[in-house]
Amino acid sequence: MAEPEDPKTGAPEHRDPASDPELDAAQAALNRMREAAQSRGERRVRSAAALNSSQAKQRQSAAQRAARKNSPSGRDPQGLGGIVSRMVAERGWSAPVAVGSVMAQWDSLVGADIAAHCRPESFSGTVLHVRCDSTSWATQLRLLSSSLLARFSADLGAGVVTKIHVLGPTAPNWRKGGRTVQGRGPRDTYG
Repeated sequence: MAEPEDPKTGAPEHRDPASDPELDAAQAALNRMREAAQSRGERRVRSAAALNSSQAKQRQSAAQRAARKNSPSGRDPQGLGGIVSRMVAERGWSAPVAVGSVMAQWDSLVGADIAAHCRPESFSGTVLHVRCDSTSWATQLRLLSSSLLARFSADLGAGVVTKIHVLGPTAPNWRKGGRTVQGRGPRDTYG
């Protein structure tokens, strides 16, 4: 059923579905959407199926087609990286994501030599806790901490890591069981 057109504007005449029993719910919804689009100032354009393809191509100049192809609209597909970056920024997740980046990219941030002997353990605020497998590597990392902080600031952003807390290797625990005795602890007086 074709809609009658308004003689003044040439736009389709919208009828009230409550007063006209011929209109169904889908047509009423379509009419509401058309009125909303018209109130926003959007023009109604006939579909390409209604026109033959040669007429449609003549209406669109090459510049218009190129502009439409290159300009992203809300309906165009977007890259996942851009969407995730925008979501992280909108929700204030920049610092937690940067912390995860330190943990995930540790080898590339500090280099293979340091990464072979030192591993990040945890974060508390902006302090990175790093465990080294020997005291000599712990000393070396303490000496390199200022250059590592500068690299973290350059790669991850300022203020993500403000201090590196270096932990040495853990000593073996000689406690066995639930009860202990006060004393000097293990010594080299075996046998």
